Amino acid sequence: MVTVHIPGKDETLEIDHLVLDFNGTLAVDGRIKPGVADLLKELARNLRVHIVSAGTFGGVDNEVQGIPCVLKILSGADQTGQKARYVEELGAEHSACIGNGRNDLAMLEKAKLGIVVIQEEGAATASLLAADVVCRDVVSALQLLLQPLRLTATLRT
Repeated sequence: MVTVHIPGKDETLEIDHLVLDFNGTLAVDGRIKPGVADLLKELARNLRVHIVSAGTFGGVDNEVQGIPCVLKILSGADQTGQKARYVEELGAEHSACIGNGRNDLAMLEKAKLGIVVIQEEGAATASLLAADVVCRDVVSALQLLLQPLRLTATLRT
């Protein structure tokens, strides 16, 4: 569990699950970004890591091999809804989500902590507005959870 106290809101985030979009968030063109696997392994010591993907580029299972995570492959239409329902099933009140695309919008809204990243694919404006925090890249986003005082500083009122 990662615990973050938010001054001014008298709120404490207790995060058990980290749900991450794959392509555009953890990966570019189907390849996991450098340094991300090691950060996910470190986070997996305290959180259950979940990676969701439509498998657009194929090979996601090979890319996440060796990372202690649950891999959820989406199928068919309504990926936005599938991601949101997945977060609800895990327990949205104890989940953090990281994404960038329009199909990440609902999971970012549902989660107790929604983080959007702006990388090579950019970020959908609607998802940007739905997020609690915006990061320049996934490494920065993951480090927020490894260094929770950074989140405290960003979210305080």
